[in-house]
Formats: sequence, structure tokens, C-alpha cells
Amino acid sequence: MWSGDRLDLGAYLARIGYEGPVAQDGELRPDLATLYAVHRAHAGAIAFESLDVLFGRPVELDVKAIEDKLVHGRRGGYCYEQNSLLAAALERIGFEVSGRGARNRTRGDVLLPVTHAVLVVTVEGQPWLCDVGFGHQGPLEPVPLARPGAEVPQGDWTYGVREEEGGVLALSLLRGDTWRDLYAFSPQRYHPVDYVLLNHYSSTHPRSAFVGQVIVQKPGNAVRTALVGRELTRLHPDGSSERRSVSPDELPAVLDREFGLRLGERDVEELDRVNRVGD
Repeated sequence: MWSGDRLDLGAYLARIGYEGPVAQDGELRPDLATLYAVHRAHAGAIAFESLDVLFGRPVELDVKAIEDKLVHGRRGGYCYEQNSLLAAALERIGFEVSGRGARNRTRGDVLLPVTHAVLVVTVEGQPWLCDVGFGHQGPLEPVPLARPGAEVPQGDWTYGVREEEGGVLALSLLRGDTWRDLYAFSPQRYHPVDYVLLNHYSSTHPRSAFVGQVIVQKPGNAVRTALVGRELTRLHPDGSSERRSVSPDELPAVLDREFGLRLGERDVEELDRVNRVGD
């Protein structure tokens, strides 16, 4: 399903700095400890970014294209790339992986289309939400889906899953004393071909949030960091945030320092050109 047999698993594990459990034969086992370790390492190593959309380049979802970009090219990616890569790796290890389509709820009461890709991984008969592609507010570790209503601490942050009508599950994040919905998804399974369609909308439609602006984000144990347009934001678990403007000259250094994203000369020139339009 996820072309895990085509993935260079060793290169992927090296890219994310995997330090989790390994069996005596050198293989990874499809157990909960391995799932936690892979998910956390991936979330901490590969930044969320949609710069190719900004540059007007096609976003390829073939597993080798994703591997070339995120693993060998050490770039980041957005949800379809990130979670397709994670799905391929987990499938290669031996996990049971299925896709879901989620509806973003971070804009309050605004009804948005289903455009976010997430994964459900089944371990010993229990489903776990896995998502390394939601940016700075996304989970660092798998979230259990068998216990709706439970609070799930991850570092200094706490997540919760609420079951709604029709089997819809909503993921929320506690900021200060307030629970804030991140997204919701139905039980319907999504396949890689479905993400091709969603990816086309997200990377080309003029109403897509990714078209026409810089979006680079990264979760963290204590602080969540996001660069949207020219505004750099740091979110704290108590609900507070800090914001500052970033000049075009600063952008390459900020991407490197804050997100571990070191762009090549061509990309730096393109980023500078796009961000100086209108100056």
C-alpha cells in the first residue's frame, strides 16, 4: 500500500537519528516501543515546510521522490510527504498502517475541506494516531485512539481525543486552561491515491493556505515554533506566544537556526526573490 519495499530504511533511520530499540538480529520490531521511537525521532528531525509550493514546483508523492527530498536532500515537507514517508517506513518495519483524511479546525468555526493526511497504526489490536505532518502544533508521539476522553501528556504539552457523532474523532491540544481542536477525522480509510488528489488542491488552488507564502514549522517539547510569511511565532504550553518579524535577509539563517533547514543556493535565491516581491 505505502511502497515500503522501495524505501531505503537505513537511510531514513539515519536521517531521523533513530536511537530506539533494535532486535538482536539488527531488525526493528513492529511493537509499541518502536512506534514511539520512530515517531518521536521523525517529528524532531524533519521540519514541516511547503517551500516547493511557494516556488511553484510540483510536490511529488512517489516514495522515491519523497525519499530523495526529505531523506537524501535533507529538506522538510508537508503532511502528504511527511506522513507518506512515515507510512512507508512503518510498513517496511511490519506495522499495519492505514490513512485518514482530516478536517483542520484551527480556524475556529470556519468549515474547511478535508485536506490533512494522518495515519492510524494498529499495534496488538489497538489503534494509534500517528501524525508527523501537522506542523508546530502536531503530536510528537503516537496518540491512543482506544480511550477517547483521556488526556495524553507529551513533553510539556497535553493532547486529547474526543469522539463525536458518526465515529468522528477530534484531536485537541491543551494551551493554558483551554482545549483547542486541531482537526477531526472519520473512520473512512484513505489510500495514497487519495492523497494525490488532496495534494493537488493544497499545492495549486489559490485558496490553499500554502500558496503564496512561506510556511515552516516545528514542534518541540517546550516551545513550538512557526514561520508564516515573515512572522516568527513561538508557542508556549501556558497559552502565551511571542511574535517578531523576519526580514528577507534573515530568512536563510532563521530557517537553518530554528528549523534545521539549510537551503541550497538555488532555493535561497528563489526564496529571496519571492519574499522581496512588493517591497
